[in-house]
Amino acid sequence: MKVCAIRACATIAFFAAVSLAAAGAARADITNRNNYAAIILDTRGQVLHATNADEPRFPASLTKMMTLYMLFEAMRDGRVAPGTRIRMSPEAASRPPSKLGLPAGYSLELEDAILAVVTRSANDVAAAIAEHLGGDEGRFAQAMTQRARSLGMTRTSFRNASGLPDPEQTTTARDMALLGSRLLADFPRQYAYFSTREFRWNSRAIHNHNHMLSAYDGADGIKTGYTRWSGFNIVTSARRDGVRLVGAVMGGGSWAERDRHMAELLDDGFQRAGVARRANSYDIAQTNRGALREASAGPRLVPGQRVVPGPRPTPAVAPRLAPGRPAAQVLAGTPRQPVTLATNQARPPSPARAAPPARAQTRAQTNAAPRAMPQATPRPRAVELREPPRTNPARPVTRT
Repeated sequence: MKVCAIRACATIAFFAAVSLAAAGAARADITNRNNYAAIILDTRGQVLHATNADEPRFPASLTKMMTLYMLFEAMRDGRVAPGTRIRMSPEAASRPPSKLGLPAGYSLELEDAILAVVTRSANDVAAAIAEHLGGDEGRFAQAMTQRARSLGMTRTSFRNASGLPDPEQTTTARDMALLGSRLLADFPRQYAYFSTREFRWNSRAIHNHNHMLSAYDGADGIKTGYTRWSGFNIVTSARRDGVRLVGAVMGGGSWAERDRHMAELLDDGFQRAGVARRANSYDIAQTNRGALREASAGPRLVPGQRVVPGPRPTPAVAPRLAPGRPAAQVLAGTPRQPVTLATNQARPPSPARAAPPARAQTRAQTNAAPRAMPQATPRPRAVELREPPRTNPARPVTRT
């Protein structure tokens, strides 16, 4: 009996210790992390909260806010127009993920480039924008740094346009919050891009990495970032009862930890600014993770079909073109519609792998019937269309 009692007590003590350890882990404070920094500003620049706000940190994809600031200036000055196409060079196409995956030699429309950077945080598109505006990414990064200093970002140095790791590319939470405020103040119209929750590209819906847009009451932008060096970073702008706050949190251990902490800081900031605290203002269940899983499969295609960005003013859809030509022909300045399925041009049979025409046609008809898709029909253009090469899964992945 005594032995059984001792064993029972030992078992209870063990599970109690495990429970306490789990509770302690659940309460792990983001502020204890070595690379943590945070700041909350109002529109007048008044600091409502600051911790390590001027300590050097790695920006990760928060860098792309400066890339887009430079692009918005070029749009304002007339150096680029809505119809401008951004060409993907071999150097830009070689950037590691996160990326759009457009092959070298192809181009995409200016608005598509902006949305790819905002939602997917596409490193390849950011590099292509830098090359388009600055000739090469190195010179563009120098211009980014000079412009940042003129905005008051005195502790920021850029070495690339994407935020991919570079030991000399550093910033501070204060500088990133200031940049978010300047984007809102200097380009209120273009700032609306940062509110985009979903971007349609080819066969899939690309969801924004910024979960605060759906999880936090009042959030309407702007950018997230992550590398192993930086941890999970975010700059968020939110508006409640006519009061707008901009905050930066850097060095989170996960996107959920980072977002939850940002929500707490914003709630405190709004309360200090005279806005009543709202119950359940942050709901992690409203993030787009579930929607992302459902949309990841995308529509199934029959042989010879491809999904291209849908038409804007009319139902006409242009096919993909060969390298050196636009990736998808769309009109500028009008709202984007859901993706549209378009058939490819019939390809000439390969001498080594020629398939019987009747069999290919029968298979296309069979697959198309249950999905009510149009049959593959040849187009009059004489340009051979090729599938973009798939991303090599063996390449290192750096999500920024």
